[in-house]
Amino acid sequence: MKHIRLLVTLFIFTIAVSCGQQKKYITYKVKQGETMRSIAKKLDIKTRDLLRLNPDVGRRPEANTEIFIPRKNAVNLGETKKKKETNKNLIVKDTVVTTQDDVVINDEIELLKKEFLLHKVRKGDTFYSLTRYYNVLKSELIELNPELNEGLKLDAVVKIKKLVEGEDIDLIYKDSITDDASIKLALLLPFRAKVFDTVSSQEIFKTRRLPNIVTDFYLGADLAIDSLRRQGVQIDLTVIDTEERNTVINDLIDNRTLEDQDAIIGSIYSDETKKLANSVSAPLVFPVFSKSQTSFTSSRIVKTSPDKHLYKEKLLSYVSKKYTNENIIVVGDSTTASITQIKQIANILKQHDSIDEVHEIIPHYGYIAQERFLKMMKPDTTNIKNWVIIATNNNVIAADAINSLISFPDPPEPEEPEEGEEPAEPIEKTNYLVKLFGFEKSDYVDNNKYAQLEFVYVTDTYIDESSLAAKTFNKQYLEKNKALPSYYATRGFDVTYDVIMRLASGKKLSDTFKDGVSYRIKSKFDYQKRLFSISENKGLYLLEYQPDLSIKRIE
Repeated sequence: MKHIRLLVTLFIFTIAVSCGQQKKYITYKVKQGETMRSIAKKLDIKTRDLLRLNPDVGRRPEANTEIFIPRKNAVNLGETKKKKETNKNLIVKDTVVTTQDDVVINDEIELLKKEFLLHKVRKGDTFYSLTRYYNVLKSELIELNPELNEGLKLDAVVKIKKLVEGEDIDLIYKDSITDDASIKLALLLPFRAKVFDTVSSQEIFKTRRLPNIVTDFYLGADLAIDSLRRQGVQIDLTVIDTEERNTVINDLIDNRTLEDQDAIIGSIYSDETKKLANSVSAPLVFPVFSKSQTSFTSSRIVKTSPDKHLYKEKLLSYVSKKYTNENIIVVGDSTTASITQIKQIANILKQHDSIDEVHEIIPHYGYIAQERFLKMMKPDTTNIKNWVIIATNNNVIAADAINSLISFPDPPEPEEPEEGEEPAEPIEKTNYLVKLFGFEKSDYVDNNKYAQLEFVYVTDTYIDESSLAAKTFNKQYLEKNKALPSYYATRGFDVTYDVIMRLASGKKLSDTFKDGVSYRIKSKFDYQKRLFSISENKGLYLLEYQPDLSIKRIE
């Protein structure tokens, strides 16, 4: 479940604190070269406790950054001397200073919190990270905060967007690494080295799909592990070739090989994953999508790819939320499953207070004639937009339907007037305003057509190739592997990085799921854990084609 949380840690400690708080905590200015770890050591407290006291401060704060420290420990830093009151407008207690201006600022912030989603800028924040996390444009941020024309400033409070009643705001997961974080991770992949030992690499990778998937996933995971090790995480990695299906897995179970792992990534086969779930105690991360994953029930399994039914839920929720009086048409195919689905879609949409009618259309003899569409559609003279939802996996039918929605027939030429008659007025062409929706994007349709229809679709991957994160990842992968990353390479990075980073917080993996949604290179991890059952990722994006062929993330 998503909750509206306006960054509850944003103002745990404001400058204007209560007298009781002033006695318990004081502020301390970080000196050049000091880290949170070195300060905690001087204070004789744990680094993690100091970080929790200062949730918006990184592990290596800049000099003169103000942090909160326990007053009782401050004697080790020589910070308990009281300052004298300098004027009637300045109230000084220990090192906590509150002016009348501060009180005004805090009052203004409290008022803003009722109207806007706010964010306090912390070290490492960029325009890209803010726009990605909160799904807003940089131009929108600057419009709300003109001062951002000068850039992001540490500790500044930024208005992200206006709050909308009933809107869910994702709680964003904040990466954190505890002191001496140490993770034991097992990676199970079917390299099938024994089988391919006598086969040339050209034959292995050019004629078989599985070796490419497994190798690319591993190379992405390897890059994630390198990155996390550079950040100070100690990772004890065990890579196991699971070889032929249901062979090595059985040996691992019998020999209790995976007994002491913090997490296990793999197997990529659903049947092997079910077997493992009954014999291991560590979280079992299923790293790719499988149609069979809906049958998982074990509480140890973590599904990293959203189930397909969630795509439909995501799109229909958006359509219902944005509906203002549009004419809705649902396109299916002639199969029993499709006919059942389009009726379900119609029923779901009609639960909206204002949606009374949803048109359903399926092929006759494998084809949907344009005339049938036109009978259901509203012309542009009515100013009513036609929303067409493609609810079929049949690419031919979908492509034909889209072609019918793009070019409309010219009116018939008026007949030649008889002698002495006035020529007939030409008939104006009827046009239609159309917007297209789909549960997924088909590669069978030209992108120009998608752009013309402002196509909105659901996907579990999204990347801004111009972003610093994407450029850095692509560069590092290219330097190390002499090739650009494939889908599965990026998948290997995202899944591995996310699992280890969450474990590096010092919490159980499942406990981190309620701490928010994480965004990696392409993937969004929004985990929901069912009671006594599996943990599943519901992280999906909604993307929209723009007239210039660019793609915009709208949710």
